[in-house]
Amino acid sequence: MTSPLRREDVAKVAKLARLSLTDEELDLFTTQLGQILEHANDMSTLNLDDVIATAHPFGLINVVRDDVVRPSLDRDVVLAMAPDTEEGRFAVPRIMGEAP
Repeated sequence: MTSPLRREDVAKVAKLARLSLTDEELDLFTTQLGQILEHANDMSTLNLDDVIATAHPFGLINVVRDDVVRPSLDRDVVLAMAPDTEEGRFAVPRIMGEAP
């Protein structure tokens, strides 16, 4: 690697990510991230001219089952068991404050 990773670099990135790290964590993560970057640098020196680019090292095949129509739960029965409903739907608390 041309420039070693500094503790201040990790602290800056942590601050940008709004992470609060202790001094021990900063030291640990600086070492760990430095090792990762060093490994990535090692990988960049490999001759990969004859290697075909792939998104995954293994051939992937989706295995899905056939859709089969079958009876499901009765909507009114399920909604009757819910703690709160609204206009035929489950009512849940808002996550981000009040609606506009």
